[in-house]
Amino acid sequence: MSRRRFLITSIALAVVVLPAIVVAQRFRRGGFRDIQYNRNGVPVWEVDKNFPGDLFTFARVRYDSYSGRGGGGGWATDYPDSDLNFSLRLQQLTTIKVNPNPVIVNLTDDNLRDYPFLYMIEPGGLSFSEAEVVALRDYCYSGGFLMVDDFWGDTQYENLEWELGRVFPDRRPQEVPLSHQIFHNVYDMKEKPQVPSIHSARYGVSWESSRDGSDTSVPHYKAIYDDKDRIMVFICHNTDLGDGWEREGENRDYFTEYSVKKAYPMGINIVTYAMSH
Repeated sequence: MSRRRFLITSIALAVVVLPAIVVAQRFRRGGFRDIQYNRNGVPVWEVDKNFPGDLFTFARVRYDSYSGRGGGGGWATDYPDSDLNFSLRLQQLTTIKVNPNPVIVNLTDDNLRDYPFLYMIEPGGLSFSEAEVVALRDYCYSGGFLMVDDFWGDTQYENLEWELGRVFPDRRPQEVPLSHQIFHNVYDMKEKPQVPSIHSARYGVSWESSRDGSDTSVPHYKAIYDDKDRIMVFICHNTDLGDGWEREGENRDYFTEYSVKKAYPMGINIVTYAMSH
């Protein structure tokens, strides 16, 4: 899909009638080459047959290598429900034309540039191959956008920072101020949203415990910028937006407090920024 500015219709998520969502199996490690998924009640909508390529496609990054430094669930955590649900809500709540079928991509795929937005999850134990380092650097400097989500604590962050340092040796992640447009371009976020797993929320806390015991009570949103101050990599640390998408139909309180108020608005803001810069 070509990058262009979209007119976004701000519709309150709270009035959306949700389908019943059945929990999908959560794959915990990499290595799945040809995953077939059940849509679990998420409908398929028609797309304009005259413009089959003019669609936003949610593209999840698959990685198969693990360093063991920070641990984590792996690239397929929350798959496929988070990808399907977010694609549906993006289609319903904005004027963006969305592909109903999200995809899985490898950083070394020849057609990676066909997807201007990439989603990577649980990078605490990620270790890029040399080919992935080169491919991601080329993708980002060519206008691509990578969102990283769902990892907690100092050790997991340090692992991601190390790996991104291999991709961008002369750049480091910087904390993104709340005043940045990415927090306000569609939904006006009054604070940096923190979304816990549904399991943590049931215990009345808005964060998840880290494996190393470090503090995770404060969410951090960091970015790596290009020379024109465009965000190339957007890092969502000490938060789990993907669980807010995946688990929207399981618990009314979680849906109201986290999916409606935080996970979907922030996700829509991020995609809108990615597709307009």
